[in-house]
Amino acid sequence: MNVLFLTLLDFNTIEESGIYTDLMREFVNNNHQLYIISPSEKRNKQPTKMIKKDIYIILKPQIGNFQKSNLLEKAVSTFTLESIFMRSIKEQYANVKFDLVIYSTPPITLQKAVEFVKNRDGAKSYLLLKDIFPQNAVDLGMMSKSGVRSIPYRLFKSKEKKLYKSSDYIGCMSQANVDFLVKENPELKKESVEICPNSINPTSLNIDEQIKKDIRKKYNIPSDKTIFIYGGNLGKPQGIDFLIKCLERNKFNKEVYFIIAGSGTEFGKLNSYFENNAPPNAQLFQQLPKEDYEVLANSCDVGLIFLDHRFTIPNFPSRLLSYMQASMPVLAATDPNTDIGQVIEDGKFGYWCESNDVEAFNHKVKKLNDKILREELGKNARKYLEENYTPKHSYDIIINHFKK
Repeated sequence: MNVLFLTLLDFNTIEESGIYTDLMREFVNNNHQLYIISPSEKRNKQPTKMIKKDIYIILKPQIGNFQKSNLLEKAVSTFTLESIFMRSIKEQYANVKFDLVIYSTPPITLQKAVEFVKNRDGAKSYLLLKDIFPQNAVDLGMMSKSGVRSIPYRLFKSKEKKLYKSSDYIGCMSQANVDFLVKENPELKKESVEICPNSINPTSLNIDEQIKKDIRKKYNIPSDKTIFIYGGNLGKPQGIDFLIKCLERNKFNKEVYFIIAGSGTEFGKLNSYFENNAPPNAQLFQQLPKEDYEVLANSCDVGLIFLDHRFTIPNFPSRLLSYMQASMPVLAATDPNTDIGQVIEDGKFGYWCESNDVEAFNHKVKKLNDKILREELGKNARKYLEENYTPKHSYDIIINHFKK
């Protein structure tokens, strides 16, 4: 099949590791011709270009800025995406007849581009639902459903509904996502909504013990404590206030050490806490060399996931997969609406608590000080990843619709 993949992810080769590039490689490995639109933000000052490989092509148009942008700039960039993607398809892929178009949220503003390909080529469409917007913005107080502040919400809600309507199939990250989507959008056909999980190609991470010791020494990380790591975005969705409370309550816990590595809109708040309180058993990193971070992340003992307690939508952070790949137990502190905690505990590879209960968090931290338990949970994590969250699983779910 000729497959069109629309994404906001900026990459120059599908050999990179990630939930989208790993899935794209699975399509290529199964002899599909892949056409990709992977834009570059204007701050990168890269002109539109096309990267041609034997069995896939990447088109890289320039779009507005999204990362580390204010809300107005991000909104403008979001609404101009559709026309840029449409123009790219019309001009660069004019002579290609697509059989399938795959796209993800975010963003929700590609509906016209999807509809154009469907009408022009008779293609089927598959949405990889990674974000339920604009409800997530309402949950965090960034949008309102009433008053003047409801105008952006209504605009984006209309876009969301149209995108779902244009999607022949919708792949959700978990069962809670499926249930939420069907409940909130009763016009959708239940048989068109299914679980198509985040997935990665598990790699072997056999890091020499001496290298692990060296990286800990380099960054002044103790070797005699249980090391908990959070790596990733530090924004409003992560509920940074709760993370700070957890760090503060464990400030004098001599058995544990916390590493927070990432960037985002709430980094400043977290940095202020570290500057003003200087927790003796925690470090905050904004930028680390990629090689160092990979070794460091895989030299820790427990992976952390945080989500704001106000969420009514069931998020399912892909960060989970990197912890599982490293055979690392997971401690998730989230809202009660996501089922990530249920998956973790049912799979016996970690623990969950609500992200408004510091005592519950501390109780799980104490349990995870047991090295033998951590090793067992870590093995379970890797096993669960290999049995449930590989690109082959996701590919088979999608392609099954075209074997009938």
